[in-house]
Amino acid sequence: MMETVLEFIPAVTPFSGKTVGSVTLDFDSRRRRRIRLTTDEGQDFLLNLAEVATLRDGDVLILKTGDGIVVKAAPEPVVDVTCKDTAELVRVAWHLGNRHLPTQLLGDRLRIRQDHVIEEMLQILGAVPTRLYAPFNPEGGAYGHGETQGHDHGHSHDHPHSHGKNS
Repeated sequence: MMETVLEFIPAVTPFSGKTVGSVTLDFDSRRRRRIRLTTDEGQDFLLNLAEVATLRDGDVLILKTGDGIVVKAAPEPVVDVTCKDTAELVRVAWHLGNRHLPTQLLGDRLRIRQDHVIEEMLQILGAVPTRLYAPFNPEGGAYGHGETQGHDHGHSHDHPHSHGKNS
């Protein structure tokens, strides 16, 4: 019988149990509720969470046995964005946020997914985009209560609110 995961412990919370493996997933594959997965060691298991969650690097999936499987963020095509100073980096971060792009905050730089149109915009803004393969762990969005969301913010638009335009 296949092992089942019903919950996970965030990476920021210590896990005192025994880990029996790891599962390496790209960012899109870490936003799930229910899916059959295979650990890096070859063990099949069913992820069966109560609701959709964005799993982060270092989270621990808890099997029904109480053992844990560590989530690892797989390297994927990303762009690290640097600027000449903090003020420029903040300005660039605003432009990325205004486009609702998942963005990882790395202190002295930002990380986004590769996108030639956005990379061109960044260069016009004076930033230096550098393509690489690295794990991607974007910041969770405020409207998603810790989850990275698209433009719909995870709620219906049957009520008025502004998206920065004159309305």
